[in-house]
Amino acid sequence: MQDPAGFGDEALLNLSEKSNDELRTLLDQLSAEEDELSYRRRVLHGRIDILRAELVHRIADGRREPHDVISGTDLDRLISILASDLRAPAPIPPDDAGSDDEE
Repeated sequence: MQDPAGFGDEALLNLSEKSNDELRTLLDQLSAEEDELSYRRRVLHGRIDILRAELVHRIADGRREPHDVISGTDLDRLISILASDLRAPAPIPPDDAGSDDEE
């Protein structure tokens, strides 16, 4: 069975017979595929979170009519998180409401 990177598990057989360049190429291909999957997963999680928030809000309000649950600020923060570098965790901007942390 072929995977999206263009090679199957058989590419991982007989690694000792492959050159360093071949191993680097395989590693680069798998790393690129991982980056793509990670981005897609983050986008899907963002969409799931938006839908869950909407459902929770509707249930809490007892409403069945659609209405805005997420503000423009929330969407801007979500876009910033999803657009951030895939290799590092996205910085989360502080909430406008302040911090509840006790020191």
